[in-house]
Amino acid sequence: MRALLIVDLQNDFCPGGALAVPDGDKIVPVINSIMDKFDLVVSSQDWHPDEGEHFKKWPPHCLQNTRGGDFHPDLRSDKIDIKLLKGTDGSDTGYSAFEATNIDLVKLLKEKNIDKLYITGLATEYCVKATAIDAAKNGFDTYLIVDATKGLDEEKSRKTIEELEKIGVKPVVSTEIL
Repeated sequence: MRALLIVDLQNDFCPGGALAVPDGDKIVPVINSIMDKFDLVVSSQDWHPDEGEHFKKWPPHCLQNTRGGDFHPDLRSDKIDIKLLKGTDGSDTGYSAFEATNIDLVKLLKEKNIDKLYITGLATEYCVKATAIDAAKNGFDTYLIVDATKGLDEEKSRKTIEELEKIGVKPVVSTEIL
């Protein structure tokens, strides 16, 4: 069984948002085109309170119950089976979807017999990277869909993908997913 994990495809991480990834919205059609190919579709959302340690490092973004915290409007969010919330306590944790505060992702995936985890989303060198590392550490056969992932910096994103490959994360493109 395989799952698609969409990391933080939220308005504040897309053009015009508080912490925008350049062309972050360009991955939405790619993700929408592959959602039906998976047994389970999971998403994570940064879901920060309006204060806390996290905002000593980053500008305020993805505040709870705001437009910035909502999914990008073109994402087929009706196809998402499970929604994970992270960063909900104001600490500087919650980069990885495995740090979700509302669901134990490892337990959920194992209960659903998921052994292959395909990761997409924003931003490659931060939350996507943390999620991919945790997926591999927890024994999932982990794939990074590179044309459905964007980072803040193209060079850092490329290096991140190389780092992830070294720990066993397999880069793939969406057209390779059957």
